[in-house]
Order: sequence, then C-alpha cells, then structure tokens
Amino acid sequence: MPKVRYHFNPRSLKIEKVQVTFRQRFIRFLSVIASGLVFASVVLLVAYNFLDSPKERMLKREIEQYEFQYKVLNDRLNQVQEVVADLQDRDDNIYRVIFESEPIPSSVRKAGFGGSDRYKNLEGYKNTDIIKKTAKQLDMIASQLYVQSKSYDEVYDLARNKEQMMASIPAIQPISNKDLRRIGSYYGYRTDPFYKVTKFHEGIDFTASVGTEIYSTGDGTVVEVSRSRGGYGNCIVINHGYGYQTLYAHLSKIEVKTGQKVKRGQVVGRVGNTGKSTSPHLHYEVHKNSRSVDPINFFFNDITPEEYELMIELSQRPSQTLD
Repeated sequence: MPKVRYHFNPRSLKIEKVQVTFRQRFIRFLSVIASGLVFASVVLLVAYNFLDSPKERMLKREIEQYEFQYKVLNDRLNQVQEVVADLQDRDDNIYRVIFESEPIPSSVRKAGFGGSDRYKNLEGYKNTDIIKKTAKQLDMIASQLYVQSKSYDEVYDLARNKEQMMASIPAIQPISNKDLRRIGSYYGYRTDPFYKVTKFHEGIDFTASVGTEIYSTGDGTVVEVSRSRGGYGNCIVINHGYGYQTLYAHLSKIEVKTGQKVKRGQVVGRVGNTGKSTSPHLHYEVHKNSRSVDPINFFFNDITPEEYELMIELSQRPSQTLD
C-alpha cells in the first residue's frame, strides 16, 4: 500500500494530504528508469573494460599458450639453424676441400626468397611479429637445406669420380728432376732478364738441354697448340678438368695436337729455347679456375715432404727468370 504523505498549508494553516498527479508520477517513473539505465550503463562499461567473461578468460589462456608454443618453436628452429650451419661449414671446409671444389658462396646459401607481400596475410594481429618471425625462419631453413641438398649431390658426383679427378689433377714435375737441381726460377716476383725489372713470374723455369722430354702432369685434353717467335714461343695448353689447366712453353718440338687426349706421364713435347728465352728451358704454369697458382704445390706424386720443404725454402730466395 503506497505511503500517504501530508504537508502544512501556510495559507489555510492546516495539515493537508499531499495529492500526487499522474504527470508527477510519470515523471518520477521516468527518472527512476533513467537512473537505472545510467547505472546499468556504468556497470556494463566497467564490466566490459575491466572484467573478463569466462569465455574471454578461456580464450586469453589459449592465446597465451599459443604464444608460449611459438617461442618454444622458435627456440627449436634456432637449434635446427645451428645444425644447418654446421652442415654448411663441414661441406665448405671438409668435403669440398677434399674434392678440390670451390665452397658455395654465402650469397647463394642465404639468398632471399619470396616478395614483399609474402607474409602480408600474417599482419594485423596482436602476435604478428612472433608469427612472421617463425614463418621467415622456417622459409630460410627450407631454402638453405635445398641448397645444401644440391651441394651434397655435387659432392656425391665428385666422390664417384674421385679416381678420375685424382688422375687429372697435375701431380708430377713436367721433366725428370729427381735431384731438384733443374729449377732455375720459381713462382713469384722475379727479375726479368731482358728489362732488369721485378715482375711477377706465373710459373717455374726448368733448365734442361734442348730435346729433353716433357711430360703431361695429369690426364687431360690438349686445348691449345701455338707457335711463335716471341713470348712463350712454341707452347701447348692442356685442360685437365676440375678447373685445372697447365701450360708448357719455349718448346723445341710439339708432339701432340689440339683436341688430343693425354695421360699423366705422356710425352707432349721437347725442351727448347723458342720465343722470349735466354737459354734452353721449360716454362711451366698451373692454373686453377683461370688463375695461376704455384706449381710446386702440385708435385706431391714424385717428391718427399722433405724435398717439398727444400723447394719452399729455395723459392724464397731472389732469382732471375729465364724468359
């Protein structure tokens, strides 16, 4: 039952019963509703911004778990990356060294992949950075493993052809020089006998009488036969494969022709004094991938370690070339 209210009327000096109109009741009702709506809005605002629903709390726990698993996955990928790096190091510094093959350049092993939009579909999320990092690392490892697999295919082919490769690489002296006394000038900076200036000598000069036999230092194919009154004079070049070529200059006689297959120890010419030469000798060069290298490092089939050390010592002494 509604509570009856009274008030004092100063005009009539009587206590009268308060009469509440419908309008007043309606306005009071609206004010109560408005207050309730405001209170409910405040409660909802606080709840949505500061309090999580059970479903939201469950989803947050799942996201935290996924984030943790991504971090664990990245740690495992880092371990895999270290294993791949070790494989690459062994490949370049052991396997390829054994088979006289050039290491794979770092630019090839770590070549880029994809385009700028490759990971676009992963953007726009709270954990985008860790997801993109994982995806990039996976792609990088996959790319490096592909290059490594191709490298092992090449090493496998080199292993199968090891016997042929060992027969082809220059490994003996081009003339009979058992006492090591026939080397007149070594590889390196030497004095030119004509111009009396220091020049880089790209080979070794073997002194010998005209007509002394000259041997191919490895299996290969004759790719050049030239005859001239200057420079190297009568000269032949043999391609041994695997990046190796040898040059024999100042010959008095050439006993092979272009395109001919030769074996290690086969006579290919005779010592002479042709071209730019001060006396009968053989100028001998070894080239690896189109660059000259010191020939004394390729006499391992017919000299002892002690003799090799003696040759190294003699090569350090200043001398004058014979051409």
